[in-house]
Amino acid sequence: MAYMKYTQYAYLIAAAFLFYDAFSKMNSGTDTPYLSLILGLGAVAMFFFRRKFAKKFEDRNNNQ
Repeated sequence: MAYMKYTQYAYLIAAAFLFYDAFSKMNSGTDTPYLSLILGLGAVAMFFFRRKFAKKFEDRNNNQ
């Protein structure tokens, strides 16, 4: 389960891409950036959720 430490950072990469996409859509004025912003915020929330879950899992394994 060592991969869980690193996969949580994929959410940050996805969030950075989605925020960049939303920013470029705002500047172009052609599309609305709302979907990219919502998905970006969801990716940031998932990062913190996965980080908390991984820490709980690691603490549980260390106590046994």
